[in-house]
Amino acid sequence: MPARELQEQLNALREQLEQNPPLSEAERAELHELMQQIELKLELETKTQDSSLADGVNLAVERFEVDHPAIAGTLRNIVNALVSMGV
Repeated sequence: MPARELQEQLNALREQLEQNPPLSEAERAELHELMQQIELKLELETKTQDSSLADGVNLAVERFEVDHPAIAGTLRNIVNALVSMGV
């Protein structure tokens, strides 16, 4: 179940980015990189403990929290899904 929830949150983030919020190219690239890392992790369905991915998403939450609260909220949901999966 958590993997499905994580995929739903990734889809929500993708939709938010398609609405072209005022992000710099660097911010947009950072989010796309995080999304690719998360999708790779989902595809592999690994059960190993790798906190670096969750840490990276947490850093993105902090970075986007003030200027892009909707994106930060979706990223928080992704962190929660990752934690639920044991990642």
